[in-house]
Amino acid sequence: MAEQRIRKAVIPAAGLGTRFLPATKSMPKEMLPIIDTPIIQFVVEEAIAAGIDDIIIITGRGKKAIEDYFDTSPELESHLFKNKKYALLREIKDISTLVDIHYIRQKEPKGLGDAVLKAEKHVGNEPFAVLLGDDIIKAEIPCIKQLTNLFERYSKSIIAVEEVPKEKVSSYGMIKGREIAESIYRIEEIIEKPSLEEAPSNIGTVGRYVLTPAIFDCIKETKPGSGTEIQLTDAIKLLMEKEDVFAYSFKGKRYDAGDKTGYVKAIIDFALEKEDLKAEIVRYLQEGGI
Repeated sequence: MAEQRIRKAVIPAAGLGTRFLPATKSMPKEMLPIIDTPIIQFVVEEAIAAGIDDIIIITGRGKKAIEDYFDTSPELESHLFKNKKYALLREIKDISTLVDIHYIRQKEPKGLGDAVLKAEKHVGNEPFAVLLGDDIIKAEIPCIKQLTNLFERYSKSIIAVEEVPKEKVSSYGMIKGREIAESIYRIEEIIEKPSLEEAPSNIGTVGRYVLTPAIFDCIKETKPGSGTEIQLTDAIKLLMEKEDVFAYSFKGKRYDAGDKTGYVKAIIDFALEKEDLKAEIVRYLQEGGI
């Protein structure tokens, strides 16, 4: 495959968010805020920072708030202007001009693989990135940029991975790989949500992928797996029969914002980075507020 720049990203956001019920009964989990910024904005900004200029968000029923968030808001903008809140006005305008965003509806939640397949017509015959909204990753070089840089070198699908605690193994796609360069592995085995005994290692996939378009045919061949859903991990297993797939132990700190504990950790850490909040939060924690 000739060297190609990754121009398109798919952000699946059609899940039901059951881990955050009842809040997610009426709002998308991707819109849950980290202080004052929805989770999905961190994901979109990561894609933009990697040079991606075309984003496809896979939505579902009850996800219109995501579309509204990245749209213009004339009434709000007028209100802020009249009240001379110019800094907030600039921020609101910036959100609606971040990048080209397209929306595709997944009519029912059939799994991550099915969600990615919905983007096939838009992506076409070119490699693309997938970023899951459950993961916020802080890194000097954006995580997805780390993967796109490696794709330009190898021209192979590549997945971000990290070590997973034993008690979390059954929640991840777990891999076995042969290290071919520092932190880079050629995947030899991948299993979706195995038991601890079935897991081939303690290395698990996280929500960042760069995939070749061959993945689409593999998804079509994939039968329902864990949770009776079409799993992207199972499609990647089929892809490995046709071409090499790599894994990369990324550099950065990941917050699983789809997990309540991870979500709270993200809020605390991001709050400690804000000058207007840091002192009061530190004081509260030191006084045993928790």
